This record gives sequence, structure tokens and C-alpha cells, in this order.
Amino acid sequence: MAAAASVMPPHADPPPLAAARNPTAPASDSQRRRDAPTPSLRALFLRAVDPSRPSSWSAAVADLLSSGDPAAALAAFAAALRANPAALRPALPPALRAAAAAASLAAGRQLHLLALRSGLFPSDAYAASALLHMYHHCSRPLDARRAFDEIPAPNPVIVTAMASGCVRNNLVYPALAIFRSMVASDSAAVVDEAAALVALSASARVPDRGITGGIHALVAKIGLEGHAGVANTMLDAYAKGGGCDLGAARKLFDMMERDAVSWNTMIALYAQNGLSAEALRLYGKMLNVGGGIRCNAVTLSAVLLACAHAGAIQTGKRIHNQVVRMGLEENAHVGTSVVDMYSKCGRVEMARKAFRRVKEKNILTWSAMIAGYGMQGHGQETLEVFNEMRRSGLKPNYITFISVLAACSHAGLLNEGRHWYNAMRKEFGIEPGVEHYGCMVDLLGRAGCLDEAYGLIKEMNVKPDAAMWGALLSACRIHKNVELAEIAANRLFELDASNSGYYVLLSNIYAEAGMWKDVERMRVLFKIRGMKKPPGYSSVELKGKTHSFYVGDKRHPQHKEIYAYLDKLLERMQEAGYAPNTGSVHHDLDEEEKGSMLRIHSEKLAVAFALMNSVQGSVIHVIKNLRVCTDCHTAIKIITKLTGREIIVRDIKRFHHFKDGLCSCGDYW
Repeated sequence: MAAAASVMPPHADPPPLAAARNPTAPASDSQRRRDAPTPSLRALFLRAVDPSRPSSWSAAVADLLSSGDPAAALAAFAAALRANPAALRPALPPALRAAAAAASLAAGRQLHLLALRSGLFPSDAYAASALLHMYHHCSRPLDARRAFDEIPAPNPVIVTAMASGCVRNNLVYPALAIFRSMVASDSAAVVDEAAALVALSASARVPDRGITGGIHALVAKIGLEGHAGVANTMLDAYAKGGGCDLGAARKLFDMMERDAVSWNTMIALYAQNGLSAEALRLYGKMLNVGGGIRCNAVTLSAVLLACAHAGAIQTGKRIHNQVVRMGLEENAHVGTSVVDMYSKCGRVEMARKAFRRVKEKNILTWSAMIAGYGMQGHGQETLEVFNEMRRSGLKPNYITFISVLAACSHAGLLNEGRHWYNAMRKEFGIEPGVEHYGCMVDLLGRAGCLDEAYGLIKEMNVKPDAAMWGALLSACRIHKNVELAEIAANRLFELDASNSGYYVLLSNIYAEAGMWKDVERMRVLFKIRGMKKPPGYSSVELKGKTHSFYVGDKRHPQHKEIYAYLDKLLERMQEAGYAPNTGSVHHDLDEEEKGSMLRIHSEKLAVAFALMNSVQGSVIHVIKNLRVCTDCHTAIKIITKLTGREIIVRDIKRFHHFKDGLCSCGDYW
């Protein structure tokens, strides 16, 4: 017990500093009171503890631990053993927990030895549970397992402690195996709230989503479904399962007694899965539910994420106003969400203003701002913020470099991209991952260095993913390299055969090259493999409501006015030199038929609707779920020049910031 004894409280306070005082001088009453000896720490400690009572020592150790001073708790335990050996039994469990809190493996091992010599381990359940807790908190799960295996008949508390420790050390499958053995050994009745929480925490970390459903069934059977903590943990487990468990999560949410944690989890689940409308609807219900449930920083961050995914700038502004009213604008977590929302809605200057208001910026805040400029293709501004972050003392990480390289790619900064790609490894010691390689392939492809991009893919030390081959395929479309496009497409078909976008993109390349037999071959292959192209649509937000349009859409209440307005607009566009890019139509039709198909694309319908219904001078935001077609891209550039309006289109690939007849992408996407 040397480790514990070494941190014992002092036996006495230092003597009063009286040497500077004249010992013969008379002392006043006030001076006498000041100079009277104060009680020592030891005296105060003994005044609170009855040395003759073991439980008093146990309480002292536990109180010191709960006050946040595990070293003092260990010292008190050492004092207890000297003062009253009978204090060992009640004081050992809190002493083991103190060793865990201090992450002192040395003290923990001494306590383990003491428990063995005294016979408290493995016979005493409390000591055994605390011992397992200590080893797991000291990151020694194998030692915990060896100790667990020495316990002849572990009770549910000990089993739960073992499983909880496994989860702590990310050993989720062993944790679930222990939980199953506990259920099988007796009956489901041994599962209490603590055991259910541990099992659900473990299930949230495994890819097999059926496990959560199985635990849910058991929890419902034994009547724990209504427990707030269990229900919230179960909801979190479903949330981590993604969209596949969305229905089960909502069913549980609708049945449970909801608190702020429940609402936040469900809103975040919808937002993270791109179901922004559902997230915003649920947020509206939360505001009206009453019962003392109020939105907080977590709620607002989740709702801002929903706005970011939907590109709902007007709703996002209202949520930002709520952030300001609640005094959370300087909060790093919420402030970062505001920056991210404005960035993904294409309003990078507003993102910059929000960024400046965050007081304690962390690496995520800086990364959000860097990514914001990068998404808009503002390469130089991205690098300026990146260098500003470095000057602040923060070291760039793996994610930061993804944003920097992506910005160089979007802005076509070939030399800068090469520099930071090399510096990432040599200066900062960060090995590139698939995301960094993907950015470099995109950057090289944009610059027309297709052979170099292909060579990088062949030489890199990680397996190329679909995004990387997709970047090369996109570059081949821009630079009309059919041969390399076929190589990239074949790799994509192997990696992700169910993704219809790759078939469509290769078909586009064939169509633009006039290779109609190959276009037909792709169409046949598309059908044989049972592929279905997701319907393309464009959406625009107006007065807080989202309006969606599909190609040739006539479901909108204003569709007649929209088509009439678009016809007049197309006449003006043609007078300004616009000619339909019929090469982007994938059917071997005559030119007039192709032109008719192009004029009813969803992007044009959304832009026409927004021009009709918004005030002059306001920025138009359009969200496209697929890649913007070449003809619509050309058309929108001309529209901005004719109307003097600014139009931001966010497609599946990137942002297009149209203004004065130009696009921020430089016609590369």
C-alpha cells in the first residue's frame, strides 16, 4: 500500500510564521485571535471521521472520491487501514473506484492483491465489481477478463460491470456475448435498467442492426420500455443504425414518454439521413408540445443540419435568429453549425460573419469555414483561412486537409494543391487517405492531366474507391477522353454495380461524342441489370416552403404561368445567342425533339418559378438532386446576365454560383 500511503494527508499544518514578530512585545486581542493556532487538516479530518467505525472510513473515502480528489481518497483508505483494519471491507470498493478515477494501475494492483489476501475477492460482490471497473478504466480489459473468470457465480451486477467495461474499451461483441450469457443463465428477469443500457450501448456500435431490435423485444417483454433512460438509449441505438432503422426509431419515439433528449435524438436522426422536411416538422411539434420541454444547443444544431442538407436558407436564417436570442451564437458547437448551414446554402459571406462571432473556435469550427469557402470554389480565400488557423496555433488534421485539397480542386489551383498534398505528409505527418487521393485525382483531372491522375490511382497505397474513379470519369467527360472513361467506368461497375449514375455518365460521354450505338448499348445494359435512374428534381424555397419540380412537371399550381414565363425567357435567351446543347440529350432524336426535351428540364422550371415569385435583387437558391446538365448550366449563365439576378445551384457534385453570365465552377463539374 505504499502508493496509497504516499498521498496521505499531512499530519500537521506548518507552524505560524511568528519569527518576524518581537516575542517580548505585548499582543493585542485581535492579534491574539490571528495568532491562535488553526486546526490542522488531520484534526479536521479526524473530527469528521469516527476511527472506531468502519462505515465512517468508507464514507470518507467515497466522499473524497465524489468531490473529485481520487488521490486523497486513496490516502484516506491507507489511513483507515492503519487506524482500524476492520475498515477494509467497506472501504475497499470505493478505494478501487478511486484508483480507476486516477487511472492508477499501480494502486489498483496493490488493492487487488489486498483483496486476494483478505479473501474479499472473489467472494465479495461489491469488491469484485469495483475491481473489474478499475481494470477497465485503466485500459486493461484482459486483466478484467481474467479476474471475471475467477468469480465462481457472478451475479447480474458483476456481469453488467464486466459488459460495461467491454463497451468502454470498444469490445462490443464480447459485451453482447456476456449479455446473452446473462439472459440465458437464468431468465430475462435478471436484466435490469443498467444491463439494458449497456446492451443497447453495445448494439449501437455494431453493423448488425437486428441486434438492437432483439434487445428492444426483450426490454419490452420485461417492462423496461417505459424507462426514460433505457428508451432514449434505445432510440440512440436505432439512430446510429441510419435510415434502415428509421421506422422502428419513430415507432419507439411515438410510444415513449419523451423528454428533450428524445426529441433531439429523433430530430438529429432525420437530419442526418437527409430527411430535412421531417426534421423540421418534428422541430415545430417540439416547440408546441409544452410540458417544460425546450429546445437547447443540441436541438438547434440538429435543425441547422437539416436546413443545410435541404439548402433551406430562409428557415436557416430563422433558426439563426433563435440562436442569437438564446445567446448561443458564441458557442463553438452551435456556431459551427451556423457556419456549416450558411456554407451549404451557398452564402459564404454570411458563414464568415457567423464564424467571426464564435469565441472559442475549435478545429471543427475552422474546418467548417475552410470547407465553406472550398465548396464555393473560392480557393484563395480557403487558403487564407487555412493559414489564419495555423497562425492561431491549431494544427490542421486529416479532415482539414480534405477541405483544403477539395478547395484547390474546385478552384483549379494545381500548384497549391500539389504543395499542400506534399506538405500534409512531410510537414504534418498525415498519411493521405482515399479522400485526399480523390481530391488530387479531381484536381489533376480538372487541369487536363488525365494520365497523371490515372497514374496516381495506380500507384497509391490504399485501394481506390468509387468516388476516386468517379472523379476520373468526370474529368474524362470534360476533356472528352472516351478510352480512359471506359476504364474508369468498368472499375465503377465492379465497385458499385447498383449505382445508376455511372451508367448515365458514361452514356453522356458517348452521346456527346456522337457514339449512338454505344449509348444504345448502355441503355440495354441498364435494363438487363435492372437499373433504375432516380428521377431528377430541382427544388427552391420560397417563404419557408419548398417547391419541387421534375422534368416536364405540370403538378405545380402555377405550372401554366411558369411555362408561359419560361417560353418568353427562352426567346430572350435565343436572341442573346443561346442555342440548346442537344449533345446532352441521350436519345438519337432529331434536333427539334432534343430542344423540346431540354426546355422542360427541372432546373429551368425551378429557376423560372423563383424569378416569377421573388423580389428583384434577392439571391435565388436551387437544389438539384443529380448533376446539373450541360444545357441547363449554359442556360442559367445567360439568364443571370439577362435578368441581373444571382442564382446559386447546389447539385450532387458541387455549388454553382451564377452571376453576370459566369459560373464559379469555371464550367467544370
